Amino acid sequence: MCFNETNGRISKLMSMIKALPINLSNLQKTVLQQIVRGTTNPYRLVRRAKLILAAASGESNSSISRRLELDRVQVRQWRSRWFEEREKLSAAEEQQVTEKALMVLIKGILSDRPRPGTTKSFTVEQVVQIVAIACEECEKSDRPVSHWTPSELADEAIKRGIVEKISPRSVGRFLKRSDITSTSRSLLVKCQN
Repeated sequence: MCFNETNGRISKLMSMIKALPINLSNLQKTVLQQIVRGTTNPYRLVRRAKLILAAASGESNSSISRRLELDRVQVRQWRSRWFEEREKLSAAEEQQVTEKALMVLIKGILSDRPRPGTTKSFTVEQVVQIVAIACEECEKSDRPVSHWTPSELADEAIKRGIVEKISPRSVGRFLKRSDITSTSRSLLVKCQN
């Protein structure tokens, strides 16, 4: 089987998949229309609101895809996400949330989910403790150096159990974030004086 045949079959299968039905309450429709008309809303949010409104009006994924210049996979994804959240939306309306609260909920549904990647590794407390070490004299830590370097500070922070691991580069960034406009080495010298 060649690539074109396979690609054609996949395309045919995808077009045979029944689009999930989207039913909107009057309030949901009103909020989505407000998002579309909002002049300060991000383009992605507006386009996703248009997508949901089009899906609710019975428009096919292919048609929405062409009109909004999106891939059909994206159209299916957002239709699916809205469909999954329909109970949460209904529950909010049953609790008679304000239009403003419903707007926040809908914007949350139409927003990007957090992407995989590194999370924030260090708490504010850990950063403060590392900077505090930089203000100490090296001799008190039994270090055979005359001044702190980012590498020495990283080793000391690990030794003291402040962090499990940290790179000298991260330590350098912490030191450079201070209000002092000079380099991190100057901060270290200033702390030791």
